[in-house]
Amino acid sequence: MAPPPPPPPPAPGADVGADPRIVDAQVQLGSQLAIPRAFLEYQAANAHHRLAAYGHTVRPARMLDRVLSVHQDDHGDRLVAELDEAGVDEAFLVVPDYTHVARCALSAPELASHLDKVNRRHPGRFRVFWGVDPRAGQDGIDLFERCVTEYGFAGLKLYPLCGYSPSDRRLYPYFELCEQYGLPVLSHTGPGWGQLDFEYGMPLLLDEAARDFPRVNFILGHGGVTHVEEATYMCAHRPNVHLDISQFHSVLAADGWQAHLNRLFRLGISHKVLFGTCWPSYRLSESLTGLVAAFAKGQPAVAGIKEADRRMIMGGNSLRLVSAGRGEVKTTTTDRGGRA
Repeated sequence: MAPPPPPPPPAPGADVGADPRIVDAQVQLGSQLAIPRAFLEYQAANAHHRLAAYGHTVRPARMLDRVLSVHQDDHGDRLVAELDEAGVDEAFLVVPDYTHVARCALSAPELASHLDKVNRRHPGRFRVFWGVDPRAGQDGIDLFERCVTEYGFAGLKLYPLCGYSPSDRRLYPYFELCEQYGLPVLSHTGPGWGQLDFEYGMPLLLDEAARDFPRVNFILGHGGVTHVEEATYMCAHRPNVHLDISQFHSVLAADGWQAHLNRLFRLGISHKVLFGTCWPSYRLSESLTGLVAAFAKGQPAVAGIKEADRRMIMGGNSLRLVSAGRGEVKTTTTDRGGRA
């Protein structure tokens, strides 16, 4: 059985933008059970390279120890405490499938079972997005359906940089299940780590799948941060395509991330934009409370933005997507082009 659901969003026909709940649309379990050591080693090496370039003397081994030290939260207790402190009501707990590119501590079924336990330990706090890879064959499809029907997981996570297109036809059985159960698909865009193939991080690679499955909602992970023009173009013209702004504070913008996001929020697609942080990837340099507080009413990132739009971005849009097709809130999609 799935864990008890969190309080439902507004009833059909209500103003979803008026819902004050804050939802972080992309967090991870800061644990080496869910993240391969190779990923963390690359993260540490990249941080060390940056510090060394600025003249800081930090030994590589010390940098790795610091990164590993903040990835010991096997049961999500520290993550939930940080969400509480920051005032975040719910979070999309995304779990990429790295099994085809790195040695992982747990097999896919073992990790799914562990995440079910984490979800039950913190009822109502997470919507788990289970990671898949098209090379897993029928076993992967069966496991995903089990994650949905037995564990109550709320979405599908793709990490195409592992070596596949997000529109790979071998993913279509997963998309069919998402259509059947009313689940969104979150696909990583932009760069990644190590020897992964950044070519597969282009948002337009998702276009074929979005076109072939108009009743499935797709989210471009980090779409408000990398390849932004391409991602916003898709959001404006595909009714079922959305983006999140996770990793926003690391955006490459000469005038800073606040000005960058303020421009994004003024493009007329605020009903397609999801707040997210990719926490706890930045525990060594940021605080979740500070990142969330930067979106309070009147702050530079949301200056001049309608309050209804700000609330949609901070939670209403996310709640709508995970509720679609599950009897909570209905979304309206059409097969026509243009702004949706």
